[in-house]
Amino acid sequence: MKKRKIFGTAERPRLSVFRSLSNLSAQIIDDEAGKTLVAVTSIGKKNKKTGKKTEVAKALGHDLAAKAIAAGIKKVVFDRGTFLYHGRVKTLADAAREGGLQF
Repeated sequence: MKKRKIFGTAERPRLSVFRSLSNLSAQIIDDEAGKTLVAVTSIGKKNKKTGKKTEVAKALGHDLAAKAIAAGIKKVVFDRGTFLYHGRVKTLADAAREGGLQF
């Protein structure tokens, strides 16, 4: 079975999530234009959140949703990549939904 590719458009950009052992990042991408519209990460002093990894994921999800709505984005296509939909990935997605994003 072949993996289906997820593609973001201007109407529904792609919400891509990357998870490493200690950090998490997410970005909303318009694949037609090839541009990143909104991005958040837990890396760096400016964006560093403290606490458990799931708490950091929840804070990033809320931040992402707030930035996306400020940029005029309400609907996205969720792309979890090769990561399973549980733990920090699920927490980030749930927090983004709570913040007002639809996917």
